[in-house]
Amino acid sequence: MLKKTITYTDYDGNQRTEDFYFNLSKAEVTEMEMSTEGGLTKMLEKIVQEKDAKRIIETFKDLILKAHGQKSPDGKRFIKTQELRDAFSQTEAYSELFMELAMNAEAAAAFVNGIIPSVPK
Repeated sequence: MLKKTITYTDYDGNQRTEDFYFNLSKAEVTEMEMSTEGGLTKMLEKIVQEKDAKRIIETFKDLILKAHGQKSPDGKRFIKTQELRDAFSQTEAYSELFMELAMNAEAAAAFVNGIIPSVPK
């Protein structure tokens, strides 16, 4: 799980700093790997190598929104709903994060590594 603190200016002109949470479960990663021709990792490597800006942007948007959610108060669940995704995508916090990942390869790599669960060896 990745906790990302984002500072942004809301639509009333107020500067805000908030924590946002992102996570992909092992099941979600496996599903993404199996449903992507050649696997998710290979697809990501390919679009970066080809510098396919359109697909890079689409993929990051998809990853950000698929991974976004809220921890339940008891810590047992990571809640993801379309309503939460839509609400987050309509904030300047999303815009700030998206631009950071689009413009900074190191930040993008850290984000991806932070949302993918570690698998014991």
